[in-house]
Amino acid sequence: MPPLQFQLKAIHLCPTTQTHLSSRRCSPYRISCRSMASPPSPPTVRTVSIPFTHLKDRDKDLSGKIEEGFGPQGLGIISVSDVPDFALLRKNLLYLAPRLANLSEDAKRELEDPDSRYNFGWSHGKEIIESGKPDVFKGSFYANPIIDTPTTDTALLHQYPSFCRSNIWPTSSLPELEVAFKALGKLIFEVGLLLAHHCDQYVMQQGSTSKTQGLEETLRCSRCHKGRLLYYFPRPLSECREVTGSTSSWCGWHTDFGSLTGLTCGLFMRNSEEVPCPDSSAGLYVQTRNNKIVKVIYGEDELAYQIGETTEMLYSGLLCATPHCVKAPSGENASGIERCTLAMFMQPNWDERLKLPEKITRHQEFIQPNQALTFGEYTEILNDKYYQRRR
Repeated sequence: MPPLQFQLKAIHLCPTTQTHLSSRRCSPYRISCRSMASPPSPPTVRTVSIPFTHLKDRDKDLSGKIEEGFGPQGLGIISVSDVPDFALLRKNLLYLAPRLANLSEDAKRELEDPDSRYNFGWSHGKEIIESGKPDVFKGSFYANPIIDTPTTDTALLHQYPSFCRSNIWPTSSLPELEVAFKALGKLIFEVGLLLAHHCDQYVMQQGSTSKTQGLEETLRCSRCHKGRLLYYFPRPLSECREVTGSTSSWCGWHTDFGSLTGLTCGLFMRNSEEVPCPDSSAGLYVQTRNNKIVKVIYGEDELAYQIGETTEMLYSGLLCATPHCVKAPSGENASGIERCTLAMFMQPNWDERLKLPEKITRHQEFIQPNQALTFGEYTEILNDKYYQRRR
């Protein structure tokens, strides 16, 4: 891998920063994902984009871009253009997704980790989607690209298995996956830290005096980061001909519950060859602050980042998370189409204490207002929603 053309300071102890909140915030958790009807022709919206050269300048004022993308009226997503080495590293990894998904069933079983509720290694048909049924449309491979073994503490391994267990790599069946996964995951993490710095600067401009550390240091100190390599299985022609009108046909409506999610543009393939997306209506959809559904686009060589629920909590709504989903392509040309992408979930440490709002509108069946939870506890509760409960 060519060396990155920028450097970050070494990981260090997390300082305490002082912040307070301005009145220019969105109402935390006012968006509900329960009922989302897609309009006949949702508008297409381009992400707010920041050049990498601007992002790596820590003294540059990007507050306008941060507010436009992540603030009270934003879509909760920003893309970064011209990131060194990103285009090559993206294809190096995404081209391996079909090969991973097509390994023998025995080889894939060796990559499964039931004790983490399939949050490490290979996972297919284990996650519960919005219909209440297991998700068989896509397969996933989970790993922490920053550190292979977050802890050896037995108590923590039992308490937070979705974060604390070790990575499982296909060293025999697909050895190149580990190298490609770590290279892209670390790049997304490093660029994400730069973006987090500018998020902190924006919040401070609003007069913030929070008693917690900023987003950048929260993420820099964490051992909980998780990459998810996603492979969407091709659909038969009979399914592609069906017109369901659902915008969540490939990935159900959800809001990321981490801090910052790095996301590559989806790569479409047929028979192991890259092809253009055969349906202009397919792709990423977001629910806006005023409950509209829009399709969101950004360049294939751009790196996108979405705000998650815990950042919304950290800044009490100055930066806001949004519900989103993925629509599958339809029509004759969509038969046999595969989609591959990587989501890099940048998250607080398992022992990071969350400040839950007084009014809860997400996960009401599991979370109580003002409940005292760590991020690890919060995640295990939500895993009960999306996966089988732990025995």
